[in-house]
Amino acid sequence: MTDVAITGASGNVGREAIRAFPDHDLTLFSRSEYEDLETDLLEITDREAFVDALEGQDVLIHLAANPSPDAAWDDLSGPNVEGVYNAYEAALETDVERIVFASSNHAVNMENVTSPIRPETTEGRPDVVRPDTPPRPDTDYGVTKVFGEAMGYYYARRHGLEVVNLRIGWLLSRDDLREVCAERDGAGERFARAMWLSPDDCQRVVRAAATATLEESPVTAHGISRNTDRFLSLTETTVELGYRPRDDAAEVLGDDDGDRSGLESP
Repeated sequence: MTDVAITGASGNVGREAIRAFPDHDLTLFSRSEYEDLETDLLEITDREAFVDALEGQDVLIHLAANPSPDAAWDDLSGPNVEGVYNAYEAALETDVERIVFASSNHAVNMENVTSPIRPETTEGRPDVVRPDTPPRPDTDYGVTKVFGEAMGYYYARRHGLEVVNLRIGWLLSRDDLREVCAERDGAGERFARAMWLSPDDCQRVVRAAATATLEESPVTAHGISRNTDRFLSLTETTVELGYRPRDDAAEVLGDDDGDRSGLESP
């Protein structure tokens, strides 16, 4: 059975990742202690500690990061740059076979936001974004995710690691999605509708990224639900990872005018 390590296990995506692997041996890492979740403490900017943590692991799902699109560079560079480098170096040293790197839609979203200072907004007619679209980071946070994807490319091609750069959308419960859309203006609501990732689909896409047979490496894939209003292409995620999303923001919000499989382009 594959041994899976998850950094950032105490975060929102991390907790869904845990639920995605009921049949695997998991080793969970977080920066702080939590009463409701047993994890090993790990400071990802400590390379030696990272190496020790990954001994005996087969797959690393690297979620640990400063997750704020509004964060300043000085708050991002440690966890989101040095921490990513340490993750790849530790994986290489301990013979980890695959890294799933938690990238973000913010790595490619600049051309689709209504304003460079409002990354949580979307134009009325956004450009379709595919995994091979050139990087278009919309924030310092997005820049760090471009860096992480570049690290994945380097370690995959130079060192033979299996790498999945998973551009994760906006993980929200159905109730939270409804609340967010009710509170935001049109540009903010369009972003939520396009980027929504349901908890169940989050589990599906993280599991697919960690377990699918890869024809090539690295793979860059979008992790969102099959939203009617999406502009991140899901074609590559379904073909290369076998991901089958089931949820749609439009259906949750009660305005869907027809069924979509999530398999078409985008």
